[in-house]
Amino acid sequence: MNDETGISVRYRAVAPLVDERARRLFAGAEALALGRGGVAAVARATGLSQPTVRRGVADVREGAALPKGRIRRAGAGRPKATVRDTTLQDDLDRLIEPTTRGDPESPLRWTCKSLRQLAGALRTKGHAVSHQTVAELLHKMGYSLQANRKTLEGSNHPDRNAQFVHVNEAVQLQLLADEPVISVDTKKKELVGDFKNGGRELQPKGKPEKVRVHDFIDRELGRVSPYGVYDLKQNEAWVSVGTDHDTAAFAVESIRRWWQNMGRARYPKASRLLITADCGGSNGYRVHLWKFELQKLADETGLEMAVCHCPPGTSKWNKIEHRLFSAITQNWRAKPLASHEVILNLISATTTRTGLVVRSELDVSPYALGCRPTGAELETLNLKRDAFHGDWNYSLLPRPRLLA
Repeated sequence: MNDETGISVRYRAVAPLVDERARRLFAGAEALALGRGGVAAVARATGLSQPTVRRGVADVREGAALPKGRIRRAGAGRPKATVRDTTLQDDLDRLIEPTTRGDPESPLRWTCKSLRQLAGALRTKGHAVSHQTVAELLHKMGYSLQANRKTLEGSNHPDRNAQFVHVNEAVQLQLLADEPVISVDTKKKELVGDFKNGGRELQPKGKPEKVRVHDFIDRELGRVSPYGVYDLKQNEAWVSVGTDHDTAAFAVESIRRWWQNMGRARYPKASRLLITADCGGSNGYRVHLWKFELQKLADETGLEMAVCHCPPGTSKWNKIEHRLFSAITQNWRAKPLASHEVILNLISATTTRTGLVVRSELDVSPYALGCRPTGAELETLNLKRDAFHGDWNYSLLPRPRLLA
């Protein structure tokens, strides 16, 4: 075994166990032992550079006179980028937040701020920097990748909290009287067909379910509007899957079907139905057709239709959103909604750990847009407004039947 081979074997044995300083001292000692040409031989055997071996030789000759605990002498090593370039960090900060750092004309104001784009913009300003250095600087500056978070709900109505208190008290009183309380809303409209559906599901490796590249509506299958009716007391729900427009007539028809198929059997002695709903959409408090259709339902069933709307901008607070719709979305994640039958089956199979039961039915009836009750028809409504915010809280009482 020649000298270089022996050095190589010894170096590989100790290198993983020691720090940079010890490896340098080892190389210097081996080079001194070899004598003339030792630096080059040790460099070839260990893979270290000759300047490093020479520093090791110098350290050995000086007795490795470094302060205890240090690997390099003070000031040794490559200086940090921010030390070499004192304006680098400030310029990077201005690029990331141009509107708040005094540079509204930044070229990156309206573009994706990737590491390479940031590095390129810094180089145009005269900084010698790579995208790896940019990544390290951003980490030290406290930046990380962040997604948007839905927290802003628009302007707060001055009676927002008071309305929530009113709704809560109305619901509690209704439940104490053993009367039905439902939360209603329309779920997001969905395309029918082999389209991509968000989420992930277990599949054999390398065999994801194939779906269409483009989400262009299928003219035969169209789209559906699932309208949900959630029973707060029974933890049960009805979902009408409409194939036409999401109108107030469709919304009330969904409530009608819930009452006929589920509610009437659950509440045979009911005299009043309390409905909690959003402020907008097909069941909005300003929609005349909503009140007109509810009046017809009150006349048919003999029930007082009491309605409490959530304040504007608080649709996510409606019980149906996190008691029913979130469970449906979770149940059909990553499953293409290939047909009406698939949609109905996925909705009906939805359940939760609290025992949610869901029934679903397809509604193929047409619901034309632009239908509005006339002024004369609105005059016939048996509408009673609450003392507090009568626009958000009101009841439609059954109209007395006219004698023949």
